[in-house]
Amino acid sequence: MSQLSFICFCVEHYADHVHRPSNEVYQLFKREGLLDLLRSDYADLHGMGLEYMMQFCDEYLKGANPA
Repeated sequence: MSQLSFICFCVEHYADHVHRPSNEVYQLFKREGLLDLLRSDYADLHGMGLEYMMQFCDEYLKGANPA
């Protein structure tokens, strides 16, 4: 999976997870630095399961920054 595909996957699935439009989630990820983290840690994150990724995003956005 390419980095772009991975980021799209995360945005789309997180939008479903939080019941928000994907364009709002994209802007949230961008504003909070999560897009940059998904790019920089792609090698470590892209193999994780969907449930783990949703938890990772939740924790990151709450300020826990699990990385």
